[in-house]
Amino acid sequence: MVVMAAGMGSRYGGLKQLEALGPSGETVMDYSLFDACRAGVQRVVFVIRRELEAAFREKIGSKYERWLEVDYAFQELELLPPGSLVPPDRTKPWGTAHAVLAASQSVQAPFLVINADDFYGAHAFRSLTDWLTEDCAETSMAYAMVAFRLANTLSENGSVARGVCQLNEKGQLRSVTEHTGLVRDGAGVREHNSQGELQCFTGDELVSMNFWGFRPSLFPELSARFEGFLRTRGADPKAEFFLPDVVDALLREGKATVQVLQTPERWFGVTYREDREEAAARIRALVKLGTYPADLWSRT
Repeated sequence: MVVMAAGMGSRYGGLKQLEALGPSGETVMDYSLFDACRAGVQRVVFVIRRELEAAFREKIGSKYERWLEVDYAFQELELLPPGSLVPPDRTKPWGTAHAVLAASQSVQAPFLVINADDFYGAHAFRSLTDWLTEDCAETSMAYAMVAFRLANTLSENGSVARGVCQLNEKGQLRSVTEHTGLVRDGAGVREHNSQGELQCFTGDELVSMNFWGFRPSLFPELSARFEGFLRTRGADPKAEFFLPDVVDALLREGKATVQVLQTPERWFGVTYREDREEAAARIRALVKLGTYPADLWSRT
């Protein structure tokens, strides 16, 4: 499993990946790794910023070494094709597709991709690992994703970015469109797009939360498309190389298929600092229900 943990936490105001939320100091990422272990994941690659390596090894990676093989990959601005240079105004990471590309040297088997600061739930992990273990050639470009209902993925404390999905008659992804300003509006959801136009959603739409199942066949596509991104948008200091955009392009070109696995789970995370207490309350409720132990890593 590839865990994208290099985000700068700009909206949250700190390193939200290391925020203690559980009754024994667990992070959201701890619950994802716990669910992944239970679903059969055997190896994890953390994609981080190099300056966070010591903190991650001490506070995060060391906890998992009894249960998983742990490796690290570094998403750095300088991780570019030969001959490319970092634009002088660039300070933020290149985006989620670049984060996965950073892990390419550490991954040789079918793999999951998750965000470090999103809670996906046990059902989501089981369904995706079950799908990935089905017999399929390693060179295949048959991929999968877990889709959530939009209404189950919102923050009460500000706007969120989500990839809204369209499916074909086989339950496969037809397209995914990134929306970056989604907020709850009564029983529905609204967004003012970059042109100031209002778009309304019911909340029943299926959205991507960057929970994907891929095969190593993805990496050459990421590499080639990153070069194209740099040529056309690399000079924009705010432009990002988004994973859903790459998937959408592969679908439009007929190069890949993406099976959509729907989950009833309700996402939560810490997009904003104000989300922290709600996330902690959700975890306490799940512990009370017996879904998770009070101390995730006390088991032998």
